[in-house]
Amino acid sequence: MTATETVHDRIETARDDHTTAQLALVFALVATVAFTLLFVQEPLVHDSLHNFRHAVGVTCH
Repeated sequence: MTATETVHDRIETARDDHTTAQLALVFALVATVAFTLLFVQEPLVHDSLHNFRHAVGVTCH
């Protein structure tokens, strides 16, 4: 990583290093985790995800 590297440069590097299928899988996993963390708010599910949320840096309260 250089001092002048941008997010755009990192995206281009990822496109060069990974297949379309790999990038689609990563996007699907991130979308699944985001949906779970944001929209599943049943108390038992919320409690079970509480430590995971903090581990990935999400502030939930």
